[in-house]
Amino acid sequence: WNAVWESQFEAVLIGASCCIRAPFHTPMEGVLYDIVIEPKMSFGTGHHETTFMMAEWILDNPPLGKNLLDMGCGTGLLAILAHKAGASDVLAIDNNVHAWENARDNFRINGLSDEAVLLGDASLIGGKQFDLVLANIIKGILLHDMPVYANALSKNGELLLSGFLIEDEPEIRQRAEQSGLSYIGRKQKGD
Repeated sequence: WNAVWESQFEAVLIGASCCIRAPFHTPMEGVLYDIVIEPKMSFGTGHHETTFMMAEWILDNPPLGKNLLDMGCGTGLLAILAHKAGASDVLAIDNNVHAWENARDNFRINGLSDEAVLLGDASLIGGKQFDLVLANIIKGILLHDMPVYANALSKNGELLLSGFLIEDEPEIRQRAEQSGLSYIGRKQKGD
């Protein structure tokens, strides 16, 4: 089923400035960011609401000069877009070997070093500090790793969370506040 889905993968346009496409699509003219994603068995093509909104946020708030961590990077799409939108440094981590391999491939396709993609979990963050941490992951991992993400933020750093249902927001927010974070706002698309 995945091979069929990959062969029918449609390009995604986010706003008027970002096209996410497979290698077999013709590049879209007039976009600022042309991102090529070979989806394989990884999450993060821009089709799902959670990834779409994270990409939209990056476009609305370009991370100029910021260093960024993409936890649970899947295809690597968000880190790639952040780099193209001006992030000074990106690090992408995923605990799934297929996603890790896929993200490394996508980094290379888009002109980034695949050394910035690591296989593992939040323990790989160590004592590193980031201006922006993106975590588009399921609720259980977000809740478990929230203190690690909070500790990885530089002064005035921001954490963007996605990948959970609206009904899970109170629990996610409570865990974030227990980890010393302050609520800024939310975005919603679907449930």
